[in-house]
Amino acid sequence: MKFDLLHTDGASRARAGTIETDHGKIETPIFMPVGTLGGVKGVLMETLEEDIQAQVILGNTYHLYLRPGTEVIEKAGGLHKFNSWNKPILTDSGGYQVYSLAENRKITEEGVKFRSHIDGSLHNFTPEYAIDVQRKIGADLIMAFDECPPWPAERKYVEDSMHMTHRWLKRCLDRMKESKPLYGYEQTLIPIVQGGTYLDLRAQSCEFIASMDCPANAIGGLSVGEPEEEIYKMTELCTSILPEDKPRYLMGVGTPSNILESISLGVDMFDCVMPSRNGRNGMLFTWDGIINIKNVKWKFDNSPLDPNGTSSVDHRYSKAYLRHLITAKEMLGAQIASVHNLAFYLDLVRQARQHILAGDFRIWKDSVHKKLTQRL
Repeated sequence: MKFDLLHTDGASRARAGTIETDHGKIETPIFMPVGTLGGVKGVLMETLEEDIQAQVILGNTYHLYLRPGTEVIEKAGGLHKFNSWNKPILTDSGGYQVYSLAENRKITEEGVKFRSHIDGSLHNFTPEYAIDVQRKIGADLIMAFDECPPWPAERKYVEDSMHMTHRWLKRCLDRMKESKPLYGYEQTLIPIVQGGTYLDLRAQSCEFIASMDCPANAIGGLSVGEPEEEIYKMTELCTSILPEDKPRYLMGVGTPSNILESISLGVDMFDCVMPSRNGRNGMLFTWDGIINIKNVKWKFDNSPLDPNGTSSVDHRYSKAYLRHLITAKEMLGAQIASVHNLAFYLDLVRQARQHILAGDFRIWKDSVHKKLTQRL
């Protein structure tokens, strides 16, 4: 993986760059649609590529390990061939799922034992095994195995968890050196900063992660219930310590407003289930504000979904028609809303990049922020 930093905004830390992988180029800042099981729910790959213009998508190691299983993916020649996506893929190592399975897992120094949410079967993930599974899945960018502590959590728990995540990272790096990619292209390991909302622990974690000298770095353990102000405080600290010449990935964040604010703090990569999940439930993000399409006020509104949107669905379908589909629980409604929201997120980071390169990002961000957060 190669990262070129092209320009930094003069009035903020916002950056524009490019990431080169064996499956193509990623222009940053970038939003990555989440395809937990190898596909973005309800969205065809050709729609992602041509209409939404996604440059990279995510898969999840925990979920793909359980279904369809690594044997199936390996037999297909890796996830790119299995799901017919020929651009870059990033896989989360499963650390966040460990966090969310609090009642069905046991964490030790060796790794994590957990029960499947599908059939209750018992499984064991170690840092080494997380790398082995991601080798078989075959993503371009793979995440180190970590523990994501809950919020709120006592300092001792967060500190102990952070140090264990650091020890696990060393084991992940050793496994990467011992093993080889299976499908003829390189894979890049990305470590994850932890430390909860304790500034000194975050700083320690950033310094340790930076010392590992990996090609990219991620900021994890945020957007797990803490106030927005804490997200920004921790992110600002991390971007002040993590190397400038490597991309920074803020995991699981968030709303359009969160993304713009985090771009201004120096973050390059984002992912979140919000655009597709909220879309399926009738929430649309538009350049005029947030719409709950289920509201009766849209029943007779035959105007386009978003006159300023870039997706074909924004201009082809009306608010009244989408409201009808969503309230009738028609699958097409969830599909249209997901396509719209994902296209909006991709357009948001694309415009942010254009304004960073033009030198007026801060002015543009401040001008659109109020509209993006208002509810229509």
